[in-house]
This record gives sequence, structure tokens and C-alpha cells, in this order.
Amino acid sequence: MVNLTINGQKVSVELGTTVLQAAKKLNINIPTLCNHPDLCVAGNCRVCVVEQEGARTLMASCATPVVEGMKIQTNSLKVRNARKYIVELLLSEHRSDCTKCYKNQKCELQALANEFAFGESIFLDLVEDHPYQIDRSSPAFIKDDSKCIHCQRCVRTCSELQFISAIAVANKGKHQKISSFHDKPMSHVVCTNCGQCVNRCPTGALVEKTSIDFVWDAIYDPDKHVVVQTAPAVRVALGEDLGYDPGERVTGKLVTALRQLGFDSVLDTDFAADLTIVEEGTELLSRLKKVIVEGDSKTRLPMFTSCSPGWIKFIEHKYPEFLPNLSTCKSPQQMFGALAKTFYAQKRKLDPAKIVSVSIMPCTAKKYEADRPEMRASGYKDVDFVLTTRELAIMIKQAGIDFRALEPSHYDSVMGESTGAGVIFGATGGVMEAALRTAYEIITGREVPFRNLNITPVRGLEGVKEAKIKIEGCTDDWKFLEGVELKVAVANGLANANRLMRKIREGKADYHFIEIMACPGGCIGGGGQPIPTSQEIRKKRVEAIYAEDEHMMLRKSHENPEIIGVYKEFLGKPNSHKAHELLHTHYTERESY
Repeated sequence: MVNLTINGQKVSVELGTTVLQAAKKLNINIPTLCNHPDLCVAGNCRVCVVEQEGARTLMASCATPVVEGMKIQTNSLKVRNARKYIVELLLSEHRSDCTKCYKNQKCELQALANEFAFGESIFLDLVEDHPYQIDRSSPAFIKDDSKCIHCQRCVRTCSELQFISAIAVANKGKHQKISSFHDKPMSHVVCTNCGQCVNRCPTGALVEKTSIDFVWDAIYDPDKHVVVQTAPAVRVALGEDLGYDPGERVTGKLVTALRQLGFDSVLDTDFAADLTIVEEGTELLSRLKKVIVEGDSKTRLPMFTSCSPGWIKFIEHKYPEFLPNLSTCKSPQQMFGALAKTFYAQKRKLDPAKIVSVSIMPCTAKKYEADRPEMRASGYKDVDFVLTTRELAIMIKQAGIDFRALEPSHYDSVMGESTGAGVIFGATGGVMEAALRTAYEIITGREVPFRNLNITPVRGLEGVKEAKIKIEGCTDDWKFLEGVELKVAVANGLANANRLMRKIREGKADYHFIEIMACPGGCIGGGGQPIPTSQEIRKKRVEAIYAEDEHMMLRKSHENPEIIGVYKEFLGKPNSHKAHELLHTHYTERESY
């Protein structure tokens, strides 16, 4: 332990602790900009400077480890003046009309300016104006260099958390900028559209490409029937942007709010998640049979899940030789979209050309996914508009809805019924757990042998998780799996996905089924979720997801009565020709894009 004094208060902390962390232990707030709990220490912005007794210069508290006997001042005149000048310098190059900025009142630089830099600017007249351009080429987000403060959070996020490095620091001095490869548009570089950079940008330099106005136009159009679906991770995060603590479940209020916004039908992506499990589980069992019984060398194992569009783009760029290993299933969002303009239109006797399909997603990459050319199996664009959790919160505020005062209500019928298995799609390991609940029961006729259906080995926020389940007591149709030890793996965050894929490429791993989610923690940590994000916040959201699962009447996808109905009335059997036409794609289609 190391003993030091901060603002006259004594504290003991472990060796290796930074001054910033030690101050937090005393509930002393030191402002930061470049620092983020998910990222490595950078010390770029210098906003967190403090004064050490006997030292000649101020030091960055985020990058300075504690030393025995240190005496630190976090709010001396010298420190306050330094912070004021630093914030003023950042503001001098920050070309923005705050009242028109998407991040207005949620900008970390704006908050610091309110505290340290109110009044006339000191440096504005000394800085040259730069011909900044706004890059709107990405289907997922907008990059506005005029609002960038060079904190490099986005750069560290892209390289450390996601192993993409689509952006980097270019040039020096006054010409320094955050640039893509050769300054190409973001749509022309290796970017997965995951939006993790957006989630960590402290200003409005990176924001999602919003569809709010398009959705309002559709709602107000009397000739349109607007259907909305909500992803599982939205219900445990939306509240954070509406005054609730992280991890509050607001499912019923969410449904009521969407009705008050004017959507004609409020339905659930979890229905499509249950459908995905039935299709994907059937596909996995079919692959196992082809490999084990028929010895088909063309059938590829392990099979990878295909629900995360950021992961799909990652494997297309980084590991294209494994594209045949991807499940051919579309994501729940896209399965829902395809059925909305076919099955739903037929049931409600609607012209599919007049249906507008909107999804509320925790993910910016879903905007990109909805635009992919193969996502038009219905004969129309399956999902017309994607809103992030943050965009929905804005719409609720625009409509003047008192969210706390809302009475909870239930989703509409026809694609609105779901199970706990669909809900847990929102957390890393959830797709795997939901698939195993169904697949094991199909094979053996019995529930998966885990207490209360909770397959704990695939749960948790660890980067890579592994599990083995021995299959015993198979029914006659599945005797070839008797005694087989099913080996599965789960990865979240693309840096962890890369670690796992390297092992597989090098022949150091042997699995049958693998779930990969592009974002830390899975969808609960998606690029469209409320800001800020941290491991602690993601943990609370995950806990809420599993609490929602425990609360559900049905917890296995194949028991969803609406899923049973859609096969009986429309699709036929799982993996049928019609199911493949609407709900599946093929790796060559992905490869061509």
C-alpha cells in the first residue's frame, strides 16, 4: 500500500494506482477528457492536471502513479488557471454551434466549458481557420473533424477494443487530425460500423447518422402503416437517457411510449430472436448430421452465429476464408423485416408497399445492415429505418411524453410474443444459451441439464468463454450424437473475436458452435446505447437482461406460440425452402458486398 495526501485528506491505495484513481477513492472529482475506463491511459488532453508539492510542473493525474508521501492539490489556483487555459485552447479549435449540435447538453467539452471557460474566449482570434469537411459517407455515423479535440479516444477504441484501426492520428502540430487510411471516406475503409468510437467520443465529432425526421414523416403520413420492433437490449438501457439508473427495465413503458409516438403496431424483435433460434438451431443440427453421419467434407464446422452485423463485416474483411462457417440465418432484425412485409402484411390484409418497417436497436451497425443489398427478400427493403436507443429517447422528449408517468402495456399480437430465450440475445452468451436450450431439448426430449435453464458457463463479461456439454439420452432421430461432447465458445468485442479466430485459423481450437458479438458485453454495450458506457454500467444492463428472462412465462424459443403459428400458417418447417428465401442469406452474397 502507498500512503499519500490529496487536498489535505490522507488515503492509502495499492501500488500502481494513479493519482486520479486515488482521488476517486476520496470522492474528489478531477475532470478528464481523454481518459475512459475502457481504454488505456493516454494523458493527451491534460485537463486532469494536479499540483504536487515540491514539483516544478503540473502532472496529468490519469497517467501519474502514486508515490509514498505524495502531497497533491487538485484545485489550487495554479491548477484552475491551467485547466481554464487548456479548455480554452480546446474550444478555440472546436468549430461548433452548440445549440445545433446533436450532442448539445451531453457533450463533455461543453460541460467543462461551463465550469472553466465561461466568458470571452482567450485564444479564438489566434487560431487559423481550417477547411474542415464533414464525412457523411458511412451508413452508420457522421464524422465531423471541426468538432474533434484530438483526445484520441476513438483511435484507442478502434485499435484496442475492436482491433480494426480504421482511424489513426495523422500529421503534426496545427495540421494534426484523426484520419482514415489516406483520408478516404469512412465508407471506403475497413470499418465495421460498430459505433464504439461514437460511444466514447466526448464531443459531437462522431455521432450516429440519425433517421428521426424520416420516421416522423412516415408516422404523419396517413397513407403509411408504420410498424416498429424493439431489440432486447433497448428495454434495459433506454431509461438511462430518461432519468433512470443503469439497469432499470422499462419494457412496458417503452411499449406505451411507442404507441403514443404514433406507431401503428408495436412489436418485438424478441419474436424474431426466437425465430432465429429455431432456424439456427436446425441449421446447426443439420451441419452436425452432415459431418458426423454423411461425412460431408463441404459442410463447415464450427458454425458461427450471424446476428451481429459488425462481426459479419469483421469476418468479411479479416477472415474471409471462414465465410462458409457463418450461419446462413439473417439477424433477428432482418428476419422481422422480411416477415413484416410478407406474413404480417398478409395477416393484416395490408399492401406491403405501404408498410414502413422501423427498428429500435442498440447498434449503429444495424443501420448499415438494413442497407445491405441482400436484405430485400420481401421484394422491398425489409427494414426501412433503424433508430438507436439514443434516437428513440430524443423522439420521446420531442413528443413531450412524461416517460415516468406512463402505464406499462404489452406488445401487439402477430410478431409481438416472445420468450426469455429471445430476451437474452441482448447479452453476450445469450444467443448461445438460447440455442442450447432449444437444441438440447430437440435432441434428447429433455431440458438442458442446468438449474432453472441458466447455462452459466456462457454467461459473464469475460472476453472469451468456453463450455462443453455432453449429450446423453438422445431420441432415435439423433442417436448419432449420443455421447458427443458439444464444444462451444463465446466472444464479445472484436479484439476478443480476433484472438479466438487466430486460434481457430492456427488449428489450436476445436469447437462445434461459436457465438461472436462485435460490441463489449454484446448488444447491451452496442454503439447506439446511452452514453456514458463502462464495465460497471454494462454489468447492470446484463443483470437486467437475465432478470427479464427469469420474469418471462416462456423461456424456450421453440415454445413460443406465435413461432409455432408462423411455421404452421406461412413458413412450413424450419429451414424450409420458403424459410430460406426469406430468413437466410448465403456467404457468397456477403462476400460480394
